[in-house]
Parts: sequence; structure tokens; C-alpha cells
Amino acid sequence: MSLENGNKAPAFDLPTDGGETLSLKSLKGKTVVLYFYPKDSTPGCTTEAKDFRDLHKKFSDAGAVIVGASKDSIKRHENFIAKNDLPFRLLSDEDGVLCEAYGVWILKKLYGREYMGIERATFLIDGKGVIRNIWHKVKVKGHAEEVLEAVKGLDSPVS
Repeated sequence: MSLENGNKAPAFDLPTDGGETLSLKSLKGKTVVLYFYPKDSTPGCTTEAKDFRDLHKKFSDAGAVIVGASKDSIKRHENFIAKNDLPFRLLSDEDGVLCEAYGVWILKKLYGREYMGIERATFLIDGKGVIRNIWHKVKVKGHAEEVLEAVKGLDSPVS
């Protein structure tokens, strides 16, 4: 099943840095920016995380919580957070259940080789747990700004 705007966001309850867990239910009433990325400390993923970091206050001021997710371990996430001074949580989805639920665990191709991996994607989830926007096959440059504009637009009346 492919998720679409208007669908209920799949629930999650996963470990994060600092030995804690984070669930979608605990974020009820808040706008959630859930972004999936392939791997900590790789060039594109680091740039994307820093872009969200640099706009974190603006997201927060707009009432949004940023949450990153990958299949990396808690230890890798903690190193990545410390190295890049990230002010938001990273979910550790080592068994891939969250990636499967959101449809981002896909067949990828690189240099003629096929393998399974995480598609860089972002889901904008409103305070009622409904998906309001989805970005698939994200290009990092300018993405955080585009998501911020969509967050700001959630308060706009629908015409």
C-alpha cells in the first residue's frame, strides 16, 4: 500500500538517542516533519540534517517537530547528533518496520547494481495524525526550506 495525502500516518514507537523512545501518539496535537534518510554521516544525509538543524527554530516557531529516521543504530545516531549539533530526535528503525510502513524501503539502483535501501522522503503529519504532504525521492538542496513553507501553509484556510 502506498501512502497518500489524507491517509492516517502509520503509528510508531521506536528508540531514539539518549535511551528514550518516541511515538507518534506522544506527538499528538503537534505538526510532525518525519524525514527518512539512508545513512548517518554520509554527505547528502549530513547536509539534509544540517539544513533541518539550521531552520529548527523556524520550524519550532511554526509549531512543528522535526524527527529523522533511518536504520542506523542508536550509537550511530548519537555520534551523528553530537558531531552535527542536531537539536531534534532521530529514530532508530534497525528492523525496518517504520521504513516498510511508510513505503520508503525500496529497490535502488547504483552503477548497475540493485539493492534494497531507504528512499530519501519526508512526510508532513498534522496534529491529528493525518499526512498532509509527502515528498518522495528528495533532492537535498532547498528541501528543508520547501518543507518549512508547507508547514507554514498548514494554518492557511483551504480554498
